[in-house]
Formats: sequence, structure tokens, C-alpha cells
Amino acid sequence: MSLFPADVQDQARKIVADFTARGLMVATAESCTGGLIAGALTEISGSSAVVDRGFVTYTNQAKMDMLGVMPATLATHGAVSKETALQMVHGALYRSQAAVAVAVTGIAGPGGGSAEKPVGLVHLAAKSRSGKILHREMRYGDIGRTEVRLATVRTALAMLAEVAAQA
Repeated sequence: MSLFPADVQDQARKIVADFTARGLMVATAESCTGGLIAGALTEISGSSAVVDRGFVTYTNQAKMDMLGVMPATLATHGAVSKETALQMVHGALYRSQAAVAVAVTGIAGPGGGSAEKPVGLVHLAAKSRSGKILHREMRYGDIGRTEVRLATVRTALAMLAEVAAQA
């Protein structure tokens, strides 16, 4: 039995196998998913060869303290923004031994949304030490907190695989 749906397990299993074969390690920086990306990876046996560390930075203060997100970025763009996701992934990569990192920040709901930043808005970033960087803005909609979080995990794992393929 797993905590995650079969498709998420399959994604995580492929990443663990690929990263193990290539000697790559990963770090995660998570806000709205609260550690679920790291959890999906560590659900797979042998993941200790792949997962370096995970940062759960739910508050703005945690984002600043643990990942080096600039206060001006949060003040200007907000926690749920491309700029914050990019600073989160950069911080995770450079505060770890990982070759690849992924970061997510969003609004899972059911509350907390606005017209400009609705429930279901998530910014994701993935980066490799070789310089490849990806950003995605996802608008999953108000599909429920659990589904927004699981959709974010799926997208984050896909981005990890994509950025690692070019690492």
C-alpha cells in the first residue's frame, strides 16, 4: 500500500531509477505541497541514493530563512509568483548537494485565493546545476485541496525528469 496514487508512484519510481543510474541527487523546496514531492520520492525503495533533502517552507519567513528568497521579491510579487518559485529553486539547489532541484508555491484552497491569484494557481520551477531552468504556471482551478496538491506533485515530478534529462 502506498500513500500516493499509482501514476504518482510510477513517476517517482522512474525518477529514482534514472537518477540512481546517473548518480544524480535531488532537493525539493515546497510550500503548498508541504513535503509531498519529497514524500512521493522517498516512498520508493532505494530513494536514499537520490533524495538529498527537502525544504518545507510554508511561510514567507521560512522561504527567506531556509532558501534565501529576498524580502523585496515577496513584497513586490508575493509568495505565489514566478519570481518566488525561481528564487526558491535556486536556494534549494545551492543549499544542498543536489544536482537538480524543484520548487513549488501556490494556493491549494479552499480559501486564500483572489481574482488575481485564484485557488489552484501554482508556480513551479526546476533547475539543474548545469544551468537548465524551467518555470511553469499552472492553473488547476478550484478542484479541491487534495487534487491541487496531487496535480502539483505530478507536474513537479515531470519537471524534475525534464530538467534532469538535460543535466
